Amino acid sequence: MITREEIANVLDHPVYDGDGNKIGDAKHVFFDDMTGRPEWVSVKTGMFGSNESFVPIRDASLVQDRLEVPYRKDQVKDAPNVDVDAGGHLSETEEHRLYDYYGINWDSVLSEAERTDDGRWAAGTGTAGAAGAAGMAGTAGGTTGYQDAQDRTGTRDDAMTRSEEQMHVGVERRESGRARLRKYVVTEEVQQTVPVSHEEVRVEREPITDANRDQALSGPEISEDEHEVTLHEERPVVDTETVPVERVRMTTEERTENETVRGQVRKERIEAETEATTDDDTRRGRQ
Repeated sequence: MITREEIANVLDHPVYDGDGNKIGDAKHVFFDDMTGRPEWVSVKTGMFGSNESFVPIRDASLVQDRLEVPYRKDQVKDAPNVDVDAGGHLSETEEHRLYDYYGINWDSVLSEAERTDDGRWAAGTGTAGAAGAAGMAGTAGGTTGYQDAQDRTGTRDDAMTRSEEQMHVGVERRESGRARLRKYVVTEEVQQTVPVSHEEVRVEREPITDANRDQALSGPEISEDEHEVTLHEERPVVDTETVPVERVRMTTEERTENETVRGQVRKERIEAETEATTDDDTRRGRQ
């Protein structure tokens, strides 16, 4: 069981279930009015701590810098909603509903509440008192109530604690999308101009001269003859070759932008009222 001295190590610290799953952060601890022992802890759950669930602290334990409770994460998050704004107390109905939800025997709670911290029986303690509202304690940064009761020494504490909420904004990292590289093949029409050549026949005639006379008279005087020449031409030939042209990869870079977050926080105000009685009338003032 968590003691009063350990409350400072509970508030604003993470709360885990028995399987090692984080449920949320502890925000308030509620004490039983009759025994003064810690009875409940409220846990902020959901995105930015938008929900607050109650879980019994009687069987919880402090492990290093976190609080471990013997209840599953989904069980705590689905606990009945209760109104903690009404004077910082849980009503008997709300507390009874929470005990039933967590499977805690109501009669055993009444029996424990009838004992003081040193084990003696408290005189005049009934079931209604044992099942009544529990005072709420917290630190700066959480909404707290106060318990107008006597401490163990019997000295009455007439001071009120004024507290206020402070908004703490955090960030969470989540998946926003996916990017991928995909390679596919496309066919494009390309055009390129290349020079090509071809051979053409040209007839050359030369007169008979002393230099070629012997060659000209080497054949028959009158005859038929043929002479053939092979013509050539160039034609474009297309061939393809696969060559690497570049390397492509994806990287990520982180950009930081400012985003304004708005929320509502509650603050307690304390006013002093004075009342003066005269012979003529009764006057009241507020400070």
